[in-house]
Amino acid sequence: MTEHLLAIHQQLESPNEAQALFGNQDSHLKMMEEELNVSIVTRGETVYVAGDEETFQIVDSLLASLLNLIRKGIEISERDVLYAIKMAKKHKLEFFESMYEEEITKNAKGKPIRVKTIGQREYIAAMKRHDLIFGIGPAGTGKTYLAVVKAVHELKNGHIKKIILTRPAVEAGESLGFLPGDLKEKVDPYLRPLYDALHDVLGSDHTARLLERGTIEIAPLAYMRGRTLDDAFVILDEAQNTTPAQMKMFLTRLGFGSKMVITGDITQIDLPKGVTSGLAVAKNMLYDIDGISFVELDQTDVVRHPLVARIIEAYEKTK
Repeated sequence: MTEHLLAIHQQLESPNEAQALFGNQDSHLKMMEEELNVSIVTRGETVYVAGDEETFQIVDSLLASLLNLIRKGIEISERDVLYAIKMAKKHKLEFFESMYEEEITKNAKGKPIRVKTIGQREYIAAMKRHDLIFGIGPAGTGKTYLAVVKAVHELKNGHIKKIILTRPAVEAGESLGFLPGDLKEKVDPYLRPLYDALHDVLGSDHTARLLERGTIEIAPLAYMRGRTLDDAFVILDEAQNTTPAQMKMFLTRLGFGSKMVITGDITQIDLPKGVTSGLAVAKNMLYDIDGISFVELDQTDVVRHPLVARIIEAYEKTK
């Protein structure tokens, strides 16, 4: 293709707006250069792009979309820019902008929490429509975090009376019977990611108060046996490490006025050799049942460091 040097003239309102758009030390533009294989330089408000006509149009559309979001008061991160580039390559930038139109709730610092990918938007939509949702995908896709965010949103709006967070307490071959300390000390390290998500959304003090009142309960999966969970938002994390019997036990706890979200990564099973994953069995048995939603996230939904998505993609190729 013929390479051109083309200019994009931005009508920027302030130096702060320019920094928000171009990134600190032009970091956003450098990402576009790397991902789109172009050269980009700025002279004041003008952006010069050395590349073919199609790539020029992608850069032009990217800058326009990002500027629209910035002018709506939305803070743009490098992760947002990277995802915008991916969407622009697929000619789906309108979907990228639309993701920012609705916030789920605010975090402890008052900042809006929004979905970051199309897959995440589908996941949140499934939680609105269904009472039983499976979120399956690799690490870093926000499966657990978004479930906690949605649970807090439902609690704040009075739709539920309680949040229950649980996960299997045996991982990576470690047996609780051989770990030191009382039960709380034994299970807390396994439940730490759930505490971290709550602290981000509610703050540590508010989380502690709700835990003390029993409004939020964090417990190992074994504690769910024999209970009926009414008017609650119940999250089972690391569900790939349940046995089929444990998964059946958990799913049949669902009571009136409740929602259940089951999250897991079928590629990261830590069960003893020869033990089938309850999550894999549930997916095969329940996939086509009305009222149950399965949302599958992949490396394009990873919201951690950009390298994480590349690592996951590399491992997927070796399967």
